[in-house]
Amino acid sequence: MTGARKDYQKIVGLVRQHEKWFSESLPLVASENVASQGVREVLSSDLGQRYAEGWPGERVYAGCRYIDQIELTAIDMAKRLFKAEFADVRPVSGACANLAIYSALTNPGDTMIALSIPNGGHISAGKKEFSGTAGLVHGLQIDYFSFDKEKMNIDVDETKKKLRALKSGGKSPKILMFGGSLILFPQPVEELTAVAKEIGAIPCYDAAHVAGLIAGGQFQDPLREGAHLMSFSTHKTLFGPQGGTIVAKEEYADGIKKAVFPGTSSNHHLHSVAGKALTFAEFLEYGKPYARSVVANAYALAEGLAELGEKVLGEEMGYTKSHQVALDVTGYGDGGVVEKKLEEMNIIANRQLLPGDLQAGRHYTNPGGVRLGVSELTRLGMNKSDMREVAQILHQALTTDDAAKTRKRISTLRKNHQSVKYSFRRSDAYFYH
Repeated sequence: MTGARKDYQKIVGLVRQHEKWFSESLPLVASENVASQGVREVLSSDLGQRYAEGWPGERVYAGCRYIDQIELTAIDMAKRLFKAEFADVRPVSGACANLAIYSALTNPGDTMIALSIPNGGHISAGKKEFSGTAGLVHGLQIDYFSFDKEKMNIDVDETKKKLRALKSGGKSPKILMFGGSLILFPQPVEELTAVAKEIGAIPCYDAAHVAGLIAGGQFQDPLREGAHLMSFSTHKTLFGPQGGTIVAKEEYADGIKKAVFPGTSSNHHLHSVAGKALTFAEFLEYGKPYARSVVANAYALAEGLAELGEKVLGEEMGYTKSHQVALDVTGYGDGGVVEKKLEEMNIIANRQLLPGDLQAGRHYTNPGGVRLGVSELTRLGMNKSDMREVAQILHQALTTDDAAKTRKRISTLRKNHQSVKYSFRRSDAYFYH
């Protein structure tokens, strides 16, 4: 057997091992979900080998007879899901969707307001010195929303003062980018829309994490609350393939189209567009009950952990209104240590910077928190009762070193949760053909 053939078989074997591991684990990464078999099938179709630069009907390449129809149908469903005037389903990721918005609305050197990373912001809206997309790639100057650590949300009054002061100082922001990466509660988009207009800023919303909750009517509705554009990932609380989408007012259509192509992408992964289309169809059919279950499960998990003595953030506001739960794990070392320990016990979560971490000398490698998400467990059919068991398992993992006992308890829980729910047909969640 040649070395190349051995390597080929090794990769196939590792993929199978990964699938098996996740079938026996608690997948709690808030930025992940599991797609249906139908979505995964189109991801492996011939579309993944083709090109279609440009807008449907205006392609640079031939051979787009059917992909144009697929993409137009995806656009129509995205507009229906989010009650939007315009949709562009071509961005290959949420970060690329954000970059397209920056490119359409601003010039290098302009100022954007976003959340700082410890307060829940995403690196795609970060400063150049932190290698953030907005600063490093597009040259934006980034300033931050004022933040209320107890409420785990934007401080409206202090932010209004800050925005007016920036305008008076000649640094009036061009974009207010709401949303973020650690997002427990609806943000005050409506409350800050008037001051945005006053200073000439465009309200935008990064719904990468909460798009499914928005589409399901269980979070907030940014486009009705004053946001002019909304970007999102298609694989978090939306349970589709990894990718991005932008929905917006019609007045931004031409600018966004050009910013996506040729501005920030060439070919836009046609197999992924087909996967997005199937996901939007699934969500139009099943999104409302799914989103309700996600929010209910997140609260049940947070409440269960708090009752066991864990430090759950956002207590003043009821822990969470989203798919996420944020834990302060400084009593167990730090988020990096805890993330590794949980992974050894087949609990897949991620470490998380929390408000105040940088002032306390903590960094992203050793932050004070762990972020948990229930989107994937919900799609596997788990309910509030199951979340109580998940809370018990997490508490056991945090407070003991008995990995074998914890893994066995997880395996028992997972026995009846191996298939994708909220889908047009039954499919295994973890498989490799």
